[in-house]
Amino acid sequence: MSGVGISQKKVYLPIPAEIEDTAKAVIDAAYQVHTELGAGLLESVYETCLAHELGKAGLLVETQIPLPVVYDNIKLDRGFRLDMLVNKHLIVEIKAVDLLTGAHRAQLLTYLKLTNLRLGLLINFNVDHLRNGIRRIIS
Repeated sequence: MSGVGISQKKVYLPIPAEIEDTAKAVIDAAYQVHTELGAGLLESVYETCLAHELGKAGLLVETQIPLPVVYDNIKLDRGFRLDMLVNKHLIVEIKAVDLLTGAHRAQLLTYLKLTNLRLGLLINFNVDHLRNGIRRIIS
């Protein structure tokens, strides 16, 4: 019997503890920034403050990292920009919008795919309670 009609579910390995620890530190710092600043500011303000808090905590933070797209073996430098890369293994996308959409999730999934990373955090600071603005995206 051939395998026609039988689908195989993709199996994901657990996220390594080191990456989970980084994600927890980012979420803790995001809560601190949101508590201090509240909602209603520009994404760039939240990004700068979050990067500052993470740096104080000893994490390696890179911001606005160009992410080229390769198409037909051509490197296109007009690709994307990661808001934040933490400890070389966690992408953080910062938003200050009324509502997170599927397009925001797709954006982060694309970044994870292009970088071969597994975990990203989508953080929307334009909410009353930050717990309602955090999404973990796993690739």
